[in-house]
Amino acid sequence: MLSYKVALVGNPNVGKSTIFNSLTGMKQHTGNWTGKTVSNCQGYYKFNNTHFALVDIPGTYSLMSNSEEEEIARNYICFNKLDAVVIVVDATALERNLNLVFQVMEITSNIVVCVNLLDEAKKKGITIDFKKLSNLLGVPVVGAIGKKKKTLNNLKNVILKVCSRKIEPSPKLIKYLPIIEDAISLISSEISAPYPISRWIALKLICNNEKLISSISHNFKLILDTPNINAKLDEISCLLSRNDVKQDNIENLLLSSILKQCEYVTKKVCTYKDVNYTKNTIKIDKILTSKKFGIPIMLLFLCLLFWITIVGANYPSQLLSEFFGFLKEKILIFFEYVHSPEWLTGLLVNGIYQTVTWIVSVMLPPMAIFFPLFTILEDLGFLPRIAFNLDRCFKCACTSGKQALTMCMGVTMW
Repeated sequence: MLSYKVALVGNPNVGKSTIFNSLTGMKQHTGNWTGKTVSNCQGYYKFNNTHFALVDIPGTYSLMSNSEEEEIARNYICFNKLDAVVIVVDATALERNLNLVFQVMEITSNIVVCVNLLDEAKKKGITIDFKKLSNLLGVPVVGAIGKKKKTLNNLKNVILKVCSRKIEPSPKLIKYLPIIEDAISLISSEISAPYPISRWIALKLICNNEKLISSISHNFKLILDTPNINAKLDEISCLLSRNDVKQDNIENLLLSSILKQCEYVTKKVCTYKDVNYTKNTIKIDKILTSKKFGIPIMLLFLCLLFWITIVGANYPSQLLSEFFGFLKEKILIFFEYVHSPEWLTGLLVNGIYQTVTWIVSVMLPPMAIFFPLFTILEDLGFLPRIAFNLDRCFKCACTSGKQALTMCMGVTMW
């Protein structure tokens, strides 16, 4: 019986895990990536007498960053022999999600794009032309509602066709600035790898991502430190400098080209019941991510969130503390009644019980307030904008703006 391996990738909060659970049911295995603290989830399902192993890759917005989750996602797609990669995108935020689609298309051709959350898009008056989107991307596109299993039958069918090569996707890759395309042409001929991976390796050599280049050399058994390649890289360096392209700015130029293409595709395939929907979103983006207003508004929201969490948590913390104190008195009376030894009473009540209830009293209320508030910010689209505003600052600490949630949680708990 045939068996295929498929990866499921997408931005956080696009319903990727919901689709994974709907496809695999209870046939799942959860563990950690080798040498990493980030968890992985692998499941299995059967369709048309064919077995599929489905891997839920950690949610990521991009493959260009150096955060642990994004590094895992990128390396897994690059260095594992996958029969297909399913990219889950949010129908209500297609433009933002296409960034990842275009980046994955540079690595592999065996792609299926699953446009999820169609029910939410319908509520917001958003309609997507899947046929046109498929033509513009060059890969099959399927609509779905992750929590409704019946809507996933078409996705299963398309995955099977891509894995069995009954459908041959032909991704339409991004055309970068002419100077960068010239640089790619100069070096890609020296790389003995199939297309499109040879083009992607060329891009990484041009960007001089040493950590990734080392992984590429090891996993693809390629020697990327040869006289020919080094000579080409020197030639490319001179070519870029003559055109005022700085080495540390290349990835930004690549991303700029990708985002322009995302905007173009979205305008072609999306229609809005509210004609001002995208205009309003753009206006909000300009305000919340601007240098003049973005940081002050972000700080105001974060201070308000901290105030609500810390001050609001004091009251339930006090109530829980008093309740557990009341229970402690009753438990001590019970232990005294049964003539429990003093050492056992001290161990169970003054030790284990009191320590656990202190932790619950202090930690539970702020967490119960903090996470729902941040969920609301995520649903409103404000959390990604906070991450954008803090990204440059966090890069100084060798991380990314995605750690904003972790930072805020740490400050709140502290």
